[in-house]
Amino acid sequence: MRVCIIGGGLTGLAAAYFLPPEHEICVLERNESPGGCLSSYNIGGYSIERYYHHLFSGDHELISLLQDLGIADRLVWLKGTTGYYADGTIYPLNTPFEILRYPNLTILDKVRLARLTLRARSLDAEELDDITAERYVIDTLGGRVYHSFFEPLLRSKFGDQRHEVSAAWLIGRISIRSDRGISGERLGYLKGGFKCLIDAMTTVVGKKGCGLKTLTSATSLRRGNGKWEVNGETYDAVISTIPPGELRRIGGPDLPAIPYQGAACLTLGLDRDAANGIYWLNMKDEAPYGAVVSHTNFAPLSWYGDHIVYLASYFTGQVPKRIDLDMISDFCRRFGVPAGAICWHRMAADRFAGPVYTTGYRKLIPHYQQKGLIMAGMFSWPNYPERSMNGSIIAGNEASGLLPEAKME
Repeated sequence: MRVCIIGGGLTGLAAAYFLPPEHEICVLERNESPGGCLSSYNIGGYSIERYYHHLFSGDHELISLLQDLGIADRLVWLKGTTGYYADGTIYPLNTPFEILRYPNLTILDKVRLARLTLRARSLDAEELDDITAERYVIDTLGGRVYHSFFEPLLRSKFGDQRHEVSAAWLIGRISIRSDRGISGERLGYLKGGFKCLIDAMTTVVGKKGCGLKTLTSATSLRRGNGKWEVNGETYDAVISTIPPGELRRIGGPDLPAIPYQGAACLTLGLDRDAANGIYWLNMKDEAPYGAVVSHTNFAPLSWYGDHIVYLASYFTGQVPKRIDLDMISDFCRRFGVPAGAICWHRMAADRFAGPVYTTGYRKLIPHYQQKGLIMAGMFSWPNYPERSMNGSIIAGNEASGLLPEAKME
């Protein structure tokens, strides 16, 4: 079969990787290189992801793929520390003593929060899908825990849509991040960056004869005479990994709209650490970014030479104007970083970085097969109620297994 895969991100590459070699495969990728949100910058002698990434101990399919690709020896398990920037002060929140010292929650608040964290994995996401995270936290833990701890997280991730986000997403996020020790979270990373994964997958699918067309968006989709036409080219089957709304815009099926949001991520190379050794610093104080992610407080500084920091923000619609300049100005002022300490910076923005898990989202998740198409991506079941690299690989694998069954409904 001649197969077109729309989108060369992780799900699209996974679909191409798992498809049997007898298929003739073409992958269309709108950007200059594959990988989607997992693509990287080349900075001097190293690569660094455009958007911060790490993997979790429960990402079994991703770890298995690393083994199959022969790059599992690059996987290292590191400690991810967290904290809050509140009222102009950095508060680490890793050890029991640090958590006890955090002034914006009472002892009872902290006990309730700890109990929720411990039982998160046993909670049923389906039962929480129609309840907002805001309502759930206030009812379960109290208003102070919501406003002092969870609202900044929701604001940083979803902006004005935070009031619509479901409790299912929140509990899913807590569950996926539950591999914690006494001083931090156990997280995985690849020595050399996730570019190693994208390069290895691209090499394998290339050896299978897969054609990868970069800087090529899918602009039209049409069904006729038992075939599909994508950009005027004829295919026996199509696997689409782009948002369902974007697929509908070019001729795909009319499905319920899945809400998406954009991400703007500024990456800085600094000559110093600005976050007091903390990897993930959530911003309780309002800023043009919701988190300061200091990559080299996680991965060894010796791999890079520069202190690498991500400033992350999410938006709806178009990327805000001058957001990179606003981020740099605020960061330098707030963290006492002189402009001369910035060795380099890069700005990445994607209007469709990921779904927004609003209440009722579960009912919107499309089946893989839709009117002869196969659809898989961050909107698929393996990425509910929280998206991950692991979920995208599962979605690509499951989509590839359905290819012989694709037919017009």
